Parts: sequence; structure tokens; C-alpha cells
Amino acid sequence: MLNAFIVLCVFLFGTLGALGFSEKQISFKSQGITLKGTLFLPTGFSTKQKIPGVIVTGAWTTVKEQMPRTYAIEMANRGYAALTFDFTGWGESEGKNRYMEDPVGKTQDIIAAVEYLHSRKEIDNRKIAGIGICASSGYMADAYTMTKKLKSVTLVAPWLHSPEIAKSVYGGEDSVNKLLSAADEARDQFKRTGRLTTAVAASTKDKNSIMFKAPYYTEKDRGLIKEYDNKFNIGSWRPWLTYDAMASAKKLPGPILFVGSDAMALPKGAETYASLAKGKVTKVWLDNITQFDFYDQKNAVSRAVDSAHMHFTKYL
Repeated sequence: MLNAFIVLCVFLFGTLGALGFSEKQISFKSQGITLKGTLFLPTGFSTKQKIPGVIVTGAWTTVKEQMPRTYAIEMANRGYAALTFDFTGWGESEGKNRYMEDPVGKTQDIIAAVEYLHSRKEIDNRKIAGIGICASSGYMADAYTMTKKLKSVTLVAPWLHSPEIAKSVYGGEDSVNKLLSAADEARDQFKRTGRLTTAVAASTKDKNSIMFKAPYYTEKDRGLIKEYDNKFNIGSWRPWLTYDAMASAKKLPGPILFVGSDAMALPKGAETYASLAKGKVTKVWLDNITQFDFYDQKNAVSRAVDSAHMHFTKYL
């Protein structure tokens, strides 16, 4: 349920004018790999000031110019230094085994991003937060338990699965086993030859695409932008399907905010996680907002960002 404090603060802060923003291209290292990112800064802040920082990560297969950019701009408009970046092997970032949806690797990239923000002179390094959207919610929560430099986290439209939940989503045990076998073949081929085994990530025509006729990803005025790789490494199926996002629930170092809806893709996962977290999850649930609405629709994004802002104001 939406608690009264969040409702009041969203109303108050939602009426404030945007500060405006500037952006700069940056890079940093993660496990020896150069990652490329964009840092959004609020207009008009003094270089003598220290401002809070927030790292924004997006849904699976996405790049920094998609929903991470949308949310980062909104956070910069609220006075944060907001960092988006391409994960290892995605977008402009380095990495030979590309287009891998690897929860462990992506979590390490988030931790590296935290270290990068922590090192910047304009950042109040006591106030570094994270926003994880969809699949990267689990990675952001993992990072929260693994580095003390990440002080507060909000998860938007969180996709949080365990291996058991993944089986129910992906057609049962036999179906999952076939995907795991395909992943192992793709991994072995890459080791032997360096060749990737990929599929189209999203399409309105290719029935073999991973997200056939999915909104946002297949719409040119939304997620189907030129920067989007629109590829999925078949080797991803093993790390993705065996990933246990629930494992961090009992390790959370502090409160965490979920912004979601009963109409999002995996409300069951969020409910399971919240139950395991034993009181550390605050839920802001919006009516009639779909998973894809959370990615770029003005009302959904504004309400999610305002809720995140108030959570960070309280806990950073």
C-alpha cells in the first residue's frame, strides 16, 4: 500500500520545477574491462558543492540510452548526479563475450560504478544510491548487500526470480533444461572458436526472437533506438535461469523501496522477496501501470522517480 508519507512527499516534490541537466560521457573499469557511461548533472550546481549520486540500471538486454537515460534525466532534474552505463559486452562498453545477461557479471559492474561515483569530487560519497529497473533490480539489490558505499536502493517494476519461479515463467522443467543445454553449447562454441551464438532480442516479425511482439523494445519511438544492440547471447540462459534474486533478501543492510504494480510482469517475485526481507521492503504500488509503462510513460516514470527521491531523502 502507498503510505501517507510517500503520497504527501510525492505531491510536494512533484510540483517543483525541473532544475535542468547537463551530461558528459565518462568511462571506468570493471574487472579490467572499460565500461562507457553518461553522467547527468543538475544545471547550476557549484563545483564546490557535494551532491548525492545515483546509479541507474535498466531491464535485460538494454543499453544506457533506453530507460536508464529516462530515469537518470529525471533524477538530475531533482538534484542528483545520475550515472548510466553500458554493462560489460553491451552497447559502447568493451567485452568479447557480448550480449550476455549475466547477473553475477552485471552486479560486479554496478559495484564498479559505485566505486567510480565514490571517487568523483562533486559527489557526496556518503550519499550514493541506486535505481534498478526490471531485471537489473536483482543485480542492484545484490550490489547493495556487497558494498557499503551503496547507501540506498529503489527497485522499479522489479523482476525478481528464483530458479523455481523461472521454471514456471519459462515453460516448466523440460523447457528450461532445453534452454540450459543450448546455453552450454553456446558457451562451449565461444570457448573453442570465439564465435557468439545469438538471437534477436525483440521483433514483431521474427517468432524466434526472445521477446516476440513485446511493446517498448519493438517500437521506434520508444525502445527500438539505434543504440540498442537488440541481441541476446544464447549462453545467457544458464546464468539467467539459475539466478536466485531472492538470495539478497535476508542480507539487506537497510530499507529498500519497491515501486511496482499488480499489472507488472512478475508481481509474484516481488511479493516473495518482500516476505523474505522481513520488513525491510516498502512498497509503492500504482494502479493499472504495466511493466512497459514503467520504462518510459510520463506518469509512471514521474511517480516512480518522485517515490525514489523521497526514499533517498529519508535514508541517504
